[in-house]
Amino acid sequence: MMCDWRGVFPAVTTQFTDDFRVDISATLKHIDAMLSAGIHGLVMLGTVGENCSLEHREKLDLLNAVCQHISGKVPVLTGVAEYTTHLACRFANGAASAGVDGLMVLPAMVYKSDARETIAHYRTVARSVSLPIMCYNNPISYSVDITPEMFAELADEHNLVAIKESSEDVRRITDIKNLLGNRFRLFAGVDDLFLECMLLGTEGWISGLVNAFPAENRALWDMVTAGDWSSAVELYRWYTPLLHLDTHVKLVQYIKLAMAECGLGTETVRPPRLPLTGTERDEILGIIRAAIATRPVGKA
Repeated sequence: MMCDWRGVFPAVTTQFTDDFRVDISATLKHIDAMLSAGIHGLVMLGTVGENCSLEHREKLDLLNAVCQHISGKVPVLTGVAEYTTHLACRFANGAASAGVDGLMVLPAMVYKSDARETIAHYRTVARSVSLPIMCYNNPISYSVDITPEMFAELADEHNLVAIKESSEDVRRITDIKNLLGNRFRLFAGVDDLFLECMLLGTEGWISGLVNAFPAENRALWDMVTAGDWSSAVELYRWYTPLLHLDTHVKLVQYIKLAMAECGLGTETVRPPRLPLTGTERDEILGIIRAAIATRPVGKA
């Protein structure tokens, strides 16, 4: 199965009202702001989109609204992060009916599957739908590691087309390329390793901080793809203190706070997540505000 996914794909935040209901209109407004900045695709309901904090019907209602709103302008993917393989297949098929262009499939949540179980999970979900699938490897957050050798075993599933590599080990990019050539399209999945991953052969970037700084993400992408590495390095050095926020357990709160500071959304999260307070909030606001004050691209 061919796949033309390439470029900057926000891991889109899900916006909520003050009483924690999904705010579809605010989410669509935020998506429009990122589209205006030139992003290339969308990943709804990933980690940053608080997938596991939404109910099944809420997820499908949001995807229906987004797909109708986008109407084919850019590819729309959705995270598939369920507790069992059966539930993952159910949601994958519901998302297909909602009109998404592809899936970003995670290992089953909570249970830490071994290699045989992980491969079985991905095979089963892949065979339940005809959509192209990106495999999301994030052993740091989910304690399940999909190794290059496991991807080689999965290479016969024709609709497993891409990998979001978030192991924080950039050597994985070269290892996958050496083992499998161009069988999978590779995406950088850790914001503060983007430049390193692009140098080694990734073709896309699924980013969290793009939710707050879409112009900078697009500018960095354009510099890299044009081969202007000196400009890219300069911009990357400015951006890196912000990009580090993507690697923390509270990345959702950090990213939403940055969005709020940039006027691109609210910082409301669903419990058990809570808004930042005290010295932690002051520290993160300091990083965000220092970046805004010196931002080289996208000034208001």
